[in-house]
Amino acid sequence: MFFLKLVARNALRARLRTALTVLGLVIALAAFGLLQTVVQAWYAGAEAASPTRLVTRNSISLVFPLPIYYRDRIRAIDGVRSVAVSNWFGGVWRDERSFFAQFAVDSPTYFAMYPEFVFKPDEWADFLRDRRGAAVGRQLADLYGFKVGDRLPLRGTIYPGNHEFTIRAIYEGRDPGTITRQMYFHYDYLNEYLQQRFPRGANNVGVFVVDVTDPAKVADVARAIDAEFANSLAETLTETEKAFQLSFVAMVETIVQVISGVSYIVIAIILAVAANTMAMTARERLSEYATLKALGFGPPFVARLILAESVFIAVVGGAIAILLTPAIAEAFFNSVGRTLFVRFRVEPSTFVLQAAAALAVGVLAALVPMVRSVRVRIVEGLRHVG
Repeated sequence: MFFLKLVARNALRARLRTALTVLGLVIALAAFGLLQTVVQAWYAGAEAASPTRLVTRNSISLVFPLPIYYRDRIRAIDGVRSVAVSNWFGGVWRDERSFFAQFAVDSPTYFAMYPEFVFKPDEWADFLRDRRGAAVGRQLADLYGFKVGDRLPLRGTIYPGNHEFTIRAIYEGRDPGTITRQMYFHYDYLNEYLQQRFPRGANNVGVFVVDVTDPAKVADVARAIDAEFANSLAETLTETEKAFQLSFVAMVETIVQVISGVSYIVIAIILAVAANTMAMTARERLSEYATLKALGFGPPFVARLILAESVFIAVVGGAIAILLTPAIAEAFFNSVGRTLFVRFRVEPSTFVLQAAAALAVGVLAALVPMVRSVRVRIVEGLRHVG
């Protein structure tokens, strides 16, 4: 008890210095947590991928489509439960800043593969009946205020023309981690439109989503699909849904790595600040430490005293930062992140990293002052004027 009281009194002796050090730790660790959350948000879609779903695309690039008749040939491969069409639409609603993902899918088959999307039965029936019906996710509906029955005009970019859909369903996520920031409509509508306006572009799809019966067969099924279309005019590349999602992250992976690197640089900077603070504190108290030694307190006690004070300051700063990080992340998401990220939440692993960083700063900042104070001789310490 005596030791803890001594640590607390030492830490609070220079209150302004301690307060500024704690403030610096809070800012640095909160910024670290926010940057780590940004990095994790980039990978949110990939982490939500199913282990039994594959994506088959053109082996050259996503820009090149695949013939629709590939669907039947893929369905016949052993280990395939079902195959669905998914086609990126890329329309513009209102303006380019109001971006959201839009996909043309063969709805009954596609949504059967995604049990994480939950529909109300009546809305699901209305969506299936309406050729121009659209289904939007809850997160997307909340973001732009969409309601069932709203008209949703989109200006085509990849598929020129003005397209108007009616929102017939708003689907929910099965759990809070489910991403529901997409809009879906019927592939048949898009294909019929192309047959009328651009016949050469009809009966083609962007990708096939393949549901596999057994996760252990995923690799074998992927190889079988690609072998089926080897040496054809449109060879395929089949990969897991997670790998497919990560291929998009790879396009901006350098930026993500820079953000992650900056987060650790912030910790290094606050480590230097904390180390300087502890060095100043130890230098001012050399005579006190010498007095403790003269009274019979050995060098290990002095070392523990310095270490405990440094860790105490770091833990206080870390605790405050951890408590503030969720609110800071929420404010960031509401102000600039809603149009950039489909999911933005502070993961438990981020809190662990913040706590570890705070502890590391506390320990490392105390090392040099500890060594210096332990090595100083009693006579030299008593002569020292801080």
